[in-house]
Parts: sequence; C-alpha cells; structure tokens
Amino acid sequence: MRDRLKPAGETRGTDVLQRMRADIISCALKPGAKLRFEGLREMYAVSFSTLREALSRLVAEGLVIAEDQRGFVVAPVSIDDLNDLTYVRVLVERECIALAIKHGNDDWEADIIGAFHRMDRLQSRLGSNYYLSAEWAKLHGDFHFSLVAACGSPNLLEIRQKLFERAHRYRRMSSQFRPQWRDKDVEHKMILDSVIARDAAKAQELIERHIRETTENVIKHAGHLFVAADEERHSRAAHVAAE
Repeated sequence: MRDRLKPAGETRGTDVLQRMRADIISCALKPGAKLRFEGLREMYAVSFSTLREALSRLVAEGLVIAEDQRGFVVAPVSIDDLNDLTYVRVLVERECIALAIKHGNDDWEADIIGAFHRMDRLQSRLGSNYYLSAEWAKLHGDFHFSLVAACGSPNLLEIRQKLFERAHRYRRMSSQFRPQWRDKDVEHKMILDSVIARDAAKAQELIERHIRETTENVIKHAGHLFVAADEERHSRAAHVAAE
C-alpha cells in the first residue's frame, strides 16, 4: 500500500537501488567493476538521474566508490577490508544481541524460532548445496536479523544491516570454492538457544565465534580472489597515474 502512495519516480528509484544493491552483494556486479551509465541504463531501464541517485546511496553504504572525474566502480574486496569489516561487525553484533535480550518480549522469541524453522527446513530440502541458494541466503539473513530485532535502536540496526550485506558479498565469492560448509545449522541452533535462555554473555560469545569462523573460512577458500583483485587494482592505479 505504501508503494502505491509514492510518486512513480520515487518507486522506480527505490526499485533500482534495491536491484543494484542485490546485484553487488551477489557479485553479479563484480568487485572493482566500472559502472558505466550507458550499460546501467540498459540493464535497469531507468534514467541517468535515477541511476546517479542510486549510485550515490550505494556510495554512502560502502558498496560503490565514486572516483574523481572517473565515475563509479563497485567497491573492491581485500583481506584487509574483510578483517576490518569482521572487527566492526563483532562490536556491533555483540551490542545488538545483548540489547535485544534485554528488551525482547515473547513475540520476539517467537519470531526467532519461526525464522530458524523456515531456514532450517529449506536447508534440509536443498541438501549439501543449500549455501548456493538465493532463497536460503535471504532466510539466513532474516534469521540473523530476528536475533537482534528487539535491540531498540533503529540506527544501530541500520548500521548492522549494512555491515551484514557487505559481509555477504565475501561469503558469496567464497561459496563456489568451498568443498563443503561447516555445520552452520548447529551453530545457529546454539545461538538461538542462548538467546531464548536470555544468556547474553553466551549469545555474545557464540555470535562472535560464528562471525570470526566465517571470515577464517572465506580467507581460506577464497583469499586468492582478494589477492588477485588487489593486484589488478594496484596495476590499474599505476596505469592511471602514468597517463
């Protein structure tokens, strides 16, 4: 209903922003890729002004970089960035989950249990390649959000969501190189149980371990991609400086 009340231009702008964000997070738009307006206009069927607005929003989210006089590029990836992202995510997730446990009510607990059930059932149906599924990725994100939804701070939740989406890009890049994924369903159930039990210290410990082990696995299985991306970026920068 709310979308019906929005001006058409605003609805199109929101739509292209969401689509571009999803394409960057899923790596359909690859890290470091040049974002040329002509190609984007054909891909998303919107005006230059709508594209520029969406790109400016994505710059603010850290998913796109504006280069002086050279347009826009998809934000690059690197091991340094992943490690820093992990450090900040741990700080934010620990605070969010502790606040949610403090303020959450019975409805919040029910939402967590429901989100876990939907994710777990889909994972069971998909089998060992569940992590390649866009539907499972969405339910995974929904579960993690449900854990912190009652934290009481919209600003903190917004920061947390942007960090989660940036981290998903790294997970997505590594997925094709992993021989198998660790038993995340067990980890998720342990986190759920600690939250429902209102054990904030245990929940903080588990969510931090969950994030850090994911980062370690991403670097182990896809670190070569980030090294290659760094080398390409440095080469391009040297070429530009020589022009």
